[in-house]
Amino acid sequence: MKILDSLMGKILGRSARESEAKVNAARPASPAAPAAAPKPAPAASTATAAPPVVDVETVLETKAAGTTQKLDWRHSIVDLMKLVDMDSSLANRKALAQELGYTGDMNDSATMNVWLHKQVLRKLSENGGRVPANLLD
Repeated sequence: MKILDSLMGKILGRSARESEAKVNAARPASPAAPAAAPKPAPAASTATAAPPVVDVETVLETKAAGTTQKLDWRHSIVDLMKLVDMDSSLANRKALAQELGYTGDMNDSATMNVWLHKQVLRKLSENGGRVPANLLD
């Protein structure tokens, strides 16, 4: 998840894998999983705190205020990537789509771009980003 990690790092300030690892570690074990021996509680200094919530809208609006380009990050994956200084070429977007498991026609870039935008915002939301609800629909 090289491209996604980079994109999320530029917005959330940390890598996607780090965030997903913390989310997965916080989930309770499934009932089908064999019972493991209880582990001693970690010392207070080594306890893992939940990652801070990052207001994605504020981060991106702040970045947008610092540029003369009119970038519609709320609706365009291309503009979102440009806003965080990432390569928004079709080749890079196709690679991102592969990372995220896109199964549609990659030659239909308009459809792929809409899907990518929704997936990236969803991933941001799942990994400690507060994304406006109207952008997650």
